[in-house]
Amino acid sequence: MKRYRYETAAGIFVLIGLVCVGYMTVKLGKIKLLDHDSYSLYARFSSVSGLRIGNPVDMLGIQIGEVAGFRLDQEKQVVMVEFKIREGIKVYEDAIASIKTSGLIGDRYVSLDAGGSGALLKPGGVITQTESPPDLSDLIGKYAFGDVGREGGKEGKERKEKK
Repeated sequence: MKRYRYETAAGIFVLIGLVCVGYMTVKLGKIKLLDHDSYSLYARFSSVSGLRIGNPVDMLGIQIGEVAGFRLDQEKQVVMVEFKIREGIKVYEDAIASIKTSGLIGDRYVSLDAGGSGALLKPGGVITQTESPPDLSDLIGKYAFGDVGREGGKEGKERKEKK
């Protein structure tokens, strides 16, 4: 009788251990079993250079979601980006989505300006005002070959005055 009691206790202990390992795997691995606490929004970008699935979506410096997927729209020559936004976050029709870089050579993220026109975007809605990331190779090329500030403007005038 003692033998069965020990085996039962060991079995329960192993079962509790497996449940704990499964829970920690889901929590630490950021695996979402049920995705009911977010909704999808879409945005059209002319370029998504450096943006990846899972990159954060920020509003006012706080992460409110993540990039969930990409779809190429060949008719309009744009990329449709799907965002998963946390439930309860309000995004309006005049929102602006910008692809930005965290740090000098950091990862890309989407910065969302929520807007405030009064009409809310419904789940599955499309953000029409977007800003694609600047092309770093073009900027480096302009700087290397001295094209920065040549078109006049404040910087060009200041350089001429110093010489």
